[in-house]
Amino acid sequence: MHNKSSLIPMIIIGILFFVFGFVTWLNGSLIPFLKVILELNEFEALFVTFAFYIAYTVMALPMAYLLERTGYKNGMAIGLGVMAIGSILFIPAAQNASFAIFLLALFSLGTGLTILQTASNPYIVLVGPIESAAMRISIMGLINKSAGVLAPLVFTIFVFSGLGSPDTASQDIDSLTSRLIAPYIVMASVLVFLMLFVKFSSLPELEFEEDEYDNSSIFNIPRVVLGAIALFFYVGIEVIAGDTIGLYAQNIGLVNATALTSYTMVFMVISYIFGVLLIPKFISQEKALLGSALLGIVFVFGIVFSSKTSHAISEVLWGWSGVATLPDTITFVALLGLSNALVWPTIWPLALENLGKHTAKASALLIMAIAGGAIIPLTFGKIAQITQDMQVSYLIGIVCYLFILLYAIKGHKVKSWS
Repeated sequence: MHNKSSLIPMIIIGILFFVFGFVTWLNGSLIPFLKVILELNEFEALFVTFAFYIAYTVMALPMAYLLERTGYKNGMAIGLGVMAIGSILFIPAAQNASFAIFLLALFSLGTGLTILQTASNPYIVLVGPIESAAMRISIMGLINKSAGVLAPLVFTIFVFSGLGSPDTASQDIDSLTSRLIAPYIVMASVLVFLMLFVKFSSLPELEFEEDEYDNSSIFNIPRVVLGAIALFFYVGIEVIAGDTIGLYAQNIGLVNATALTSYTMVFMVISYIFGVLLIPKFISQEKALLGSALLGIVFVFGIVFSSKTSHAISEVLWGWSGVATLPDTITFVALLGLSNALVWPTIWPLALENLGKHTAKASALLIMAIAGGAIIPLTFGKIAQITQDMQVSYLIGIVCYLFILLYAIKGHKVKSWS
């Protein structure tokens, strides 16, 4: 695919990345909401992320075969249709206050996103030079996380308008759950429109050249396998940063906890801007990945060892905006967005470079790694339940960032397992 023909695919994929972000980061608001109306503990509440992200592992390979049969363009349309069905399932879930139906709806949304992610990421990597792929993915990330900033705010405005925080609103559970219905009807309608838009758009099919790996199994290419593991840890800590900040704020008694995911997204957007401006002109993709991992380690220690009552860091970062009353621990959780944003854009091109016809299978394997968003936050929740201390639970992030660091230093250079 040549640069001069890349504008239309970039626009269409950009629209889809906005959808990814909006749907995905609604979970950060949905978790404290469902925790209240369904009387869940922290571990149970994080099954929201489990149901959503486990779909990527369960459905990635079936969806990869679907893409081979239907083509990438038709596959994207099918994915949007599946997401529309998932949105509609929120209606009976809300009407019956059924956790099981909520989880089914979330799994359906995750299944649709699996198709879209498997198809769209190779487009962005291959639409131009591989050296600048991280910059293009960063542009998509800006769109994605801008939607992530909006989603919790929109959710809070429409669901909690006139009711205050989830805790104060919990006295009228039926009224609260009924407020979910209209937003998800709107979401389903938008997804159906986008399905038709993609189906009849001029988005071209990807064409792959021959590669050096012949008929080798994708598991014989170490940088792909190790890249998938790195993405597993990355998505886990990304989801923890975005989806537990509200839960943690609720845990220490802050109001308006459902809106706090937006703070994490703001820092991700800032980091993406750096990626667009600096990669590859001033910094390589490898160096950006290395710096992200090191920053993440610093911020995790900041969460664990800072005071829940101190506002010193918050004064520096938020004083001008009037929200400096956030505890430093919450601010450090939000700052994880700064260290997380460039991990996804840099691992993809490092893993997919010169894979040719193996690109589709490699993409499916990388997408399966999104299961980290199901397993690692659930582990976080279990640690919090056992220790009765969510602050300590964030230490799981050290493991995540250390593997990402190893991939940046050596993992992406490994040629063979022997």
